[in-house]
Amino acid sequence: MRKEILALLGKEWTTEWKQKHSFSGLLFYVFCLSFVTSLAFRQSLDPFTWNAIFWIIQVFVALNAASRSFMGESRGQYETLYCLVHPNSILVSKTIYGFGILLLSSGLNFFLMSLFNGSVVQDFGLFCITLILGSLGLSAVLTLISAISSRAGNRVTLMAILGFPVLIPLQLTILKLSKNAVDGLPWDKSYQEMLTLIALTLITGITSYLLFPYLWRD
Repeated sequence: MRKEILALLGKEWTTEWKQKHSFSGLLFYVFCLSFVTSLAFRQSLDPFTWNAIFWIIQVFVALNAASRSFMGESRGQYETLYCLVHPNSILVSKTIYGFGILLLSSGLNFFLMSLFNGSVVQDFGLFCITLILGSLGLSAVLTLISAISSRAGNRVTLMAILGFPVLIPLQLTILKLSKNAVDGLPWDKSYQEMLTLIALTLITGITSYLLFPYLWRD
């Protein structure tokens, strides 16, 4: 399965490279949102607002990236992959690739938010851990939702409906953990949020891993 995952990751990268406008458009989207925020709030943002806006941008980027995950595959590609690789290899490769995209966009988002609005993060180490765990959780959740939505006719609408209730507990946990990093609280104050975020990601990942083969063969 490892060889299949690596081959599929290579395919994802090759496809992305051929469609540079898609990825560059995503990064430009982050730039525009960060810049517009600086114009809307002419004075420095307070830490709470800065943190909230940062993750609002990240959720929209994650939804945008996830919408291109399975929905960008043609019927011919579906049939080819169906015959050549194990379904879980497809799921894992798309989750990993989405995780990489979200990490890159979160780094750019943090740089631009700090440039335009000033940095309010006091514990950069904890904030980086939050970015990693949050990106992984968002990728795991939205990859599965994208797979389910791709089987329906009204894909975008269904993805929004399915994603909203699932993302709420995940996003609330991410916001609490990143707020602790922004405030510079001791790490022992963040262990519960860390464990909750890890648990939500694991539950989603394991559920997706078990159910995706049935969804794929449908």
